Amino acid sequence: MTDWITLAPWVSTITALALLCVHAWHTRRQLGQLRGQLRERCETLGRELHATGSGSIGVGHRVVACERQLHELRGLMDEMRQNDPLRISYDEASRLVELGADVDDLMNTCGISRPEAELVSALRRRSAA
Repeated sequence: MTDWITLAPWVSTITALALLCVHAWHTRRQLGQLRGQLRERCETLGRELHATGSGSIGVGHRVVACERQLHELRGLMDEMRQNDPLRISYDEASRLVELGADVDDLMNTCGISRPEAELVSALRRRSAA
């Protein structure tokens, strides 16, 4: 029995060290698995971020193209408004009403129909009042 009593601290120390080694090995293995999962997740997120960035760039190019087309269309519309012969006639008719022209004068001078001349005259007089 004396041998056992003298060996007991050594046996418990060796057992504790063995358990500690097993625990360290298990923890290290878990840590390696977690690192691998983290690496995979980072790579997945990197690919998703790249795809999102590429998509955003594509959308940005499309928005710029749409803005360019909108600007061109606005310019064309302004040009069409300025060159519209009917608009010039109505502007002229409105100016003539201010100067005191009647419906017949508007029809003869501007080349617009009687209802149009009456409408321009009524609108101009209403806005003046």
